[in-house]
Amino acid sequence: MAHRITDGLRQPLARVDAALNRLYGWRYNPLYHSGVLAASLLAVVMLTGLYLVFFWGISAPYASVEHITTRVFLGRFARSLHRYASDAAIAAVAVHLARVWLQRRTWGPRVLAWLTGFLLLGTIWIFGLTGYAMVWDVQGLALVREGARWLDALPLFSEPISRAFDGERAMPGAFFFLNLFAHVALPVALGVLFWLHVSRVARPHLLPPRGLLVAAVGLLVAASVLLPVRMAPPADVLALPGAAPYDLFYAFFLPLTRGLSPWAVWLAAAALVAAILLVPALTRPRVEARPPSVVDERSCTGCEQCWLDCPYEAIRMVERTDGRPYLVARVDPTLCTSCGICAGSCAPMGVGPPGRTGKDQLAAARRFAAAHPAGGRDVVVVACRQSGGGAAAGELDGAPVFPVSCSGNLHTSVVELLVRSGAGGVLVVACPPRDCWSREGPVWLEQRLFMGREAELRSRVDPRRVRVVHAGEGERAAARAALRAFREEVRSLAAQAAEDPADLERECAEPPPVPEPLGRLVTR
Repeated sequence: MAHRITDGLRQPLARVDAALNRLYGWRYNPLYHSGVLAASLLAVVMLTGLYLVFFWGISAPYASVEHITTRVFLGRFARSLHRYASDAAIAAVAVHLARVWLQRRTWGPRVLAWLTGFLLLGTIWIFGLTGYAMVWDVQGLALVREGARWLDALPLFSEPISRAFDGERAMPGAFFFLNLFAHVALPVALGVLFWLHVSRVARPHLLPPRGLLVAAVGLLVAASVLLPVRMAPPADVLALPGAAPYDLFYAFFLPLTRGLSPWAVWLAAAALVAAILLVPALTRPRVEARPPSVVDERSCTGCEQCWLDCPYEAIRMVERTDGRPYLVARVDPTLCTSCGICAGSCAPMGVGPPGRTGKDQLAAARRFAAAHPAGGRDVVVVACRQSGGGAAAGELDGAPVFPVSCSGNLHTSVVELLVRSGAGGVLVVACPPRDCWSREGPVWLEQRLFMGREAELRSRVDPRRVRVVHAGEGERAAARAALRAFREEVRSLAAQAAEDPADLERECAEPPPVPEPLGRLVTR
């Protein structure tokens, strides 16, 4: 049931991705970079906040904000940029979490990232609420009164804290001091949570592409100049809140909760937390569907490539017990997501999920080539199941499709076998690199095919007969267009080969046997 829900909701996301890729290309699609965009936007929030806090006063919060807005050099601009970056950061985190959920990347070693992601979202939200309380305008008062109403339902305080905001007594100065302390201390918590968030992934991305970062900050700067933040009416505890420019990203709950009892709000919050905690269990596939990788220690040469390529650090190199003078790979099944990238990285085909090792792929490719005989003008498609070519039911515009769980799982020997079985070309349809469900599959694939990364495509295969196209789940049209273009190139190569038969296949001598390598005697 949970999988059907995410599959259904993912279709609109795939269409939006396809539209943005047409506009900006996959390298600059902001939805692919929503997580690192959020981190960059929070850095903007921190920098502008440091500037503003020097001019803010505990004794007269509203008056000090008004002074910042009207008299401090760049005060209105800094305040506007601070607010807009805060709004954009919470939106980016929400988009990132929704994307991870819809792609079911929430189980196994990713549980910690899922839970800390929601803690980051909650911390940023509270961070913003304390900031609005420091402004102490009508919106800040409304937010504070609503929060006090919720807290009064809990047996935490000797008297209702909402009395501090009913005008019966003077506002306690400690209230603004506590808000200032929380507003300054929460960034430290954000740093710790962010470290935990990326602690179980190898080579985490921390910054978006430079062009995208400049464009995002540039848009916020332009908005801060053209649409600067204005002062709302000051808070008046003796008057009912009037009209105010309530922030959609931080005050969205006010129309929803004002008509509810505090206990109804707490029950709704508890239900939301329970649903968040259950997501990893609900999205986790059956073990038989996604078994962890295993190592055939007899085949392992200690080259360490699977250890280097694993996106979740599920593989470590340990000392052997059979007397061989190098290390052997071991898989921690609790950290393995069964992406199969290790299978694509192992030249001797000694590691991978059961049924998807290099040896298993070669056996399947032989059956596939026998069932779909191809000629020198034909193209065979190898497609990641999550890509634009993966939705094809056995064929893509007449070209037979050999499916793989991830493009990084593909062993280069499969590509060689398909070419040497008679196909004029092999088109690999992979996810965009920044949207790979296994994080790094397309990156390692291209390096193995064209850049000599272990396990590399043999030099006897003409690289002109191999092509990689990046097409997301909603970009089947892009996969078809790439197929049409590649078919023309393959036909041109076939025509050249007909004129010069020596060019039909590279005549490279078989390389001499490589001695069994000695792995570096280190552990990760």
